Amino acid sequence: MTGPDRPTDDLAPEQFARTLIAALDERDGRTREHSDRVVTLARALGVECGLSSQELRLLGIASAMHDIGKIGIPDHVLMKPGGFNADEWEVMKTHPIRGERILRAIEEEGMSEVATIVRHHHERYDGSGYPDGLAGGDVPLLARILSIVDSYDAMAMPRPYHRARTHQEVMAILDTEEAQKHDPDLLERFRRSAAHGQ
Repeated sequence: MTGPDRPTDDLAPEQFARTLIAALDERDGRTREHSDRVVTLARALGVECGLSSQELRLLGIASAMHDIGKIGIPDHVLMKPGGFNADEWEVMKTHPIRGERILRAIEEEGMSEVATIVRHHHERYDGSGYPDGLAGGDVPLLARILSIVDSYDAMAMPRPYHRARTHQEVMAILDTEEAQKHDPDLLERFRRSAAHGQ
């Protein structure tokens, strides 16, 4: 049902998010746990950045679903215990576009913005990221925030191909990526928000 007779529900996007996240959890529980931690980090950085309540809401939904496109990644790539070869990496790099397609299929207010954030969360500040090679301020603000906290958690937690790193070790790596992978201003704000959480 569409149009004026369609029932409204201010929580509809979050309800869709919970459903999709449950599906992702069935496919790959590790990705679900990562997404849960990213939500917490992203909200803290969003508050540090002075985002509005609506922006924080969209950031929270996008953070929860930023890896939803991994549902469409074949098992031999998604579940691989080691690093990827060149072909496998090209497949894995499709997950932001897959995620965008999934989210754009949800015809609820705000989901178009969420889909855009998800599409661009692997762009880099210097323009060398994917899928579109956007740079600097052309990368949506909420995607730039998500990029930092996604990177932080990916390094802080153990993976089959690396050990968990300490907070200090992760921050040292992020510092080397300033103005290359990450927005310098947002990274400074993340230093403050992360320090508050220690």
